[in-house]
Amino acid sequence: MRFQNPLGRISPHLGRLSSPFGKFSDICRMIKIEHSIFALPYAWAGAFLAARGMPPAWSLVFLTIAMVAARSFAMAFNRIVDLPFDSDNPRTQNRPLVTGVISTRQTWAFCGLMAVIFVIACACLNQVCLWLSVPALVFSAIYSVLKRFTPLCHFWLGATLGLAPLAGWLSVDPGSLGMAPILLFFAVTFWVAAFDVYYAFQDLDFDAAFGLHSIPATFGAETALVLAAFSHAMTSIFLLLSGFAAGLSWPWYVVWLGITIMLFVEHRLMRPQDLRHVNTAFFTLNGIISPVVLAGVILGIYL
Repeated sequence: MRFQNPLGRISPHLGRLSSPFGKFSDICRMIKIEHSIFALPYAWAGAFLAARGMPPAWSLVFLTIAMVAARSFAMAFNRIVDLPFDSDNPRTQNRPLVTGVISTRQTWAFCGLMAVIFVIACACLNQVCLWLSVPALVFSAIYSVLKRFTPLCHFWLGATLGLAPLAGWLSVDPGSLGMAPILLFFAVTFWVAAFDVYYAFQDLDFDAAFGLHSIPATFGAETALVLAAFSHAMTSIFLLLSGFAAGLSWPWYVVWLGITIMLFVEHRLMRPQDLRHVNTAFFTLNGIISPVVLAGVILGIYL
């Protein structure tokens, strides 16, 4: 699946910029920069919850830098690890690392740079974030190899993104951790696992042929849909509990109801035999949900 890079619509000149790691547009395609919309709002939500309002600007700035760097590291590392499979998969044969427009050496260097930026950004936040920075990078990297061994890989990816609200809270209040970001962790974990299962429908035959353990390839399409539906139900439950734990006011529960309806629509759109709506189910609807969660948290705090 190919998504148009929104940065390309901002300025066509950005795509021609070069760096030691390749052209800017190729780097953005490699790490799917547009997918930052999934986790970043949850990190900001965690920061708002910890501050019970607007977090300090310092925390927001370095939290954002850390989130972008960590995600870029994880995506680039994933591209390196998956290169043997991406080269054989018709869906992924146009990826920059496969075509050679970005080399493996450049990608390793990019991973190293993003890791350093992440650790520095965490150090600028507080000591707790610094201590947790390297374990967080290792945790994010593990996902890239799990598909070879277990269908639980979808939930590990979910947990990786689920760290976002915890990171947001710790960036503001490292001395304590409330129940709200912990419940949001589980909400994000199940949410991401569900749409990653949908995404895996595109590679069902390929994964089965190459011995990769996605849920659709391991358990079949119908069971995969049931597990995705269960994950969406758990997402809704944990989002509701998050609002109770955080003491959010009525706008949060309006947002929660809207998100629950969107998750139901997303599930109805997915048909393994007809993947015409996979872009809508995977990116469009989920790209709406995370900013809406952030808006719900902010409104639930202030109103």
